[in-house]
Formats: sequence, structure tokens, C-alpha cells
Amino acid sequence: MSDAFWTALQAPKNSKVSPFRRFSARQWAKFRADTPLTLDADEIEALQSLGDHIDIEEVRRIYLSITRLLTAHVEANQMLFDQRAQFLALKGQKSPFIIGIAGSVAVGKSTTARLLCALLARSAGHPKVDLVTTDGFLHPNSELESRGLMTRKGFPESYDVGVILKFLSAIKAGKRRVKAPLYSHLSYDVLPDKTQTVDQPDILIFEGINVLQARLQPAGNQAVTVVSDFFDFSLYIDAAEEDLRDWYISRFMRLRDTAFADPNSFFHRYASVSETEAIKTAEHLWQTINLVNLRNTILPTRPRANLILRKQSDHRIAEVALRKL
Repeated sequence: MSDAFWTALQAPKNSKVSPFRRFSARQWAKFRADTPLTLDADEIEALQSLGDHIDIEEVRRIYLSITRLLTAHVEANQMLFDQRAQFLALKGQKSPFIIGIAGSVAVGKSTTARLLCALLARSAGHPKVDLVTTDGFLHPNSELESRGLMTRKGFPESYDVGVILKFLSAIKAGKRRVKAPLYSHLSYDVLPDKTQTVDQPDILIFEGINVLQARLQPAGNQAVTVVSDFFDFSLYIDAAEEDLRDWYISRFMRLRDTAFADPNSFFHRYASVSETEAIKTAEHLWQTINLVNLRNTILPTRPRANLILRKQSDHRIAEVALRKL
């Protein structure tokens, strides 16, 4: 299936008016320059999500250039902070550089986030890098059930946006030991009284399907703050719908033979059904929930990203779009 966004970027007549510059994977790989590869094959394999295949050559080909780009942005941000502090005669700690990562279910956001977290932490100066996912900011299942939103889990309304904004505001303010709620994919619910502590990182990676979501202007034209207002840079991981569907069903089937087999798993009931029934269930969940979410709320946020990575069916990056300055 063709994608109007990428097709438009390929048209020469659009090159001057598009806010993005498009690069093939081969062109993008050249921007690595002398950025060192600081992860070995075993470390890269350990960072992969289930079913998301990224080898050491893909890291060398794509992710080292991203690391170099992000490092340049972090350094420029630090320089601007120093210049502003001097201009205003201010003293104090700089705000953490926040990177948002968005994209569909099953596209490989978690792998990308973990890879960049590891690569940036081993870059020059060894900055302190933390990774937080939005899963912990979902409303608890009990609240989703009471609101009739269990089948809308993962949609914007299923998140406690107020808590997300307070968390990111505290991070940007440079506060110590900020707590982020945690989530269990086994119980498919927020973990009560379990938190992750984020303590003044140099870089924070904030990953989730809808982190680039905008909000409608309320009546009365009051100011509206959105999650991406706190981002210094953002990435969107992209792929064709048919590939996302295949990856989602493949992951569901692998989980059926592994995590779902645990009696404590929320999805344990699917571990004992036939393969045909399991595939049918995965297809239904994709078509009625995840595809709807993708088309209606996730994909429309793609143009808001600074960097868009387009995956092909083998999970390798085929194209890159970088927003112009």
C-alpha cells in the first residue's frame, strides 16, 4: 500500500515546500562519520523486543547516525543554556534534554528507545540517560472498566494526561527523585505503589504510542499544554499497515507460547486455545482496536516528529525523514 506522506517526499517538486528532508538508508548511514559503535552483538540482542529484529549492522547503518544527530542537539542545547545563563546572570542546573519516541503498537518503539538509551549513555561525556514509558501512566483497569474504556486502552483517553504533564514538568524543572508509575504487561495493569525514580538525568527518553498527540483547543481559548511541549526532540517509528498487522499477530502467537502460559497472565485464557482460534483473536484485536487507534490517533501525529524512521517488512529501516530547521 502506498503512503501519501512518503510519496510526496519523493516528488522533486515538493522538496522545497516540504518541512522534511528525505534520505535513503544508504544516504543516512553516511552521517555516522566517526561515531563509534559501543555495543556488541550480544548487548544489541538483549535490548531487542520480542519479534523486533535489529542486528549489529542495522545499528551501525542507522542508529549511529541518529546518536550523532541527537548528541549534536544535546550539545547545542547545553550551549544555548550556558549563553542564556550568562546573558541573564543566572546560576543553576540545566534542564534535562527530553526525547519523545512515538509509533504504532508492534512497530519496535521499545527496542529503539533502549538502543538509543544505551548508545547515548556511552557517547562522549557519558551523560546520564533515563528511559520512561507511558504504560505506567495508563488509568488502572478498574477505572477503565468503570468508564467503559477497556476496549480503548492505548487510546489518548486511557492515559492520565494530567499525571504525565506533572511528571514531565518536574523533570524539566530539574527536580530530584521524580517518581514515574510502573506497569505490568503480565497483569496488563498499572502496578499499585510501584514506581521508577528519575533523578536529574542529562537526557530522558519518553516512549509511548501517543506521546505526540495534540489536544483540541477548549472553549474560551484557554492555553492548552500537551505532552510534546516538553520534548526537545522527537522520533516517530513508521511502517506499512500490513507489516504492523503481521508483526502484531506474530508477536501475539509467540506470547501465546511464552508469557500467556503463566497462570497470572491477563491473557492466560489464550494460551490453551487452538492456533486457528488464537490467530483469529489476534486479527480481531488488531482490526477493532490497534488499527483504529493507529489510523485515528497515532498516524496523524507522524508529521509532528523531528525524525521519522520508515521500516520495511524485515524490520530494517528503509527511509529516514528529518525535519528541516
